[in-house]
Amino acid sequence: MNARTECAKCAKFACYHGKLDRAPEKCPIKTEAEIIDNASDIYNESGTREFARMASVQEFEGYMNLPEGRTPINTRVEEVAQFSKKMGYKRLGIAFCFGLRQEALILTEILENRGFEVVSVCCKVGSVPKETIGIKKEQKIYGPDSWESMCNPIAQAKILNAQDTDFNIAVGLCVGHDSLFFKHADALTTVLVAKDRVLGHNPAAGLYLATSYYRKLRRKE
Repeated sequence: MNARTECAKCAKFACYHGKLDRAPEKCPIKTEAEIIDNASDIYNESGTREFARMASVQEFEGYMNLPEGRTPINTRVEEVAQFSKKMGYKRLGIAFCFGLRQEALILTEILENRGFEVVSVCCKVGSVPKETIGIKKEQKIYGPDSWESMCNPIAQAKILNAQDTDFNIAVGLCVGHDSLFFKHADALTTVLVAKDRVLGHNPAAGLYLATSYYRKLRRKE
């Protein structure tokens, strides 16, 4: 087994600057060269190269050069719509959390106004009781005697598969439920909203505040 890859701890980022001779000894450029070469071959596979190319074009078009400097110009909602147009997608799938149903409705309107067909499916689809997956009464959010439908990301994925979506958009799926959706969806998926119940679905704020108000996040266990 090669040395553990720890890019997050790197102070040089030779890969970003194209200065490969400055790469540290544990850099995957040196330790995982075969994997990187194999990955490069995959980009030449049918469909993958064009998808990757369009993703990079979308990244490029997300900026505008002004006299005062380069500035971003597109929200992620805009970028999802633009990228889908670039790829020639017609039917988009939205897998959303019940708690973000209003956001899913707004997103549907935005996408339909751009000419897309939109298929949307809620996480509670099927109304399957949580007891089905072994949840105990005391583990119910609204109390032991309440009816609670389990989140059903596998059914969400299967329904979008059955309706032949070209591209899927995840809106606020729970941690873990999103993983199951990604695993079972046939079409590629992008994330529009990452759920964060405390920070208004802006999980990066927890990182920004980790040295101040949310320093408890950095505690050792």
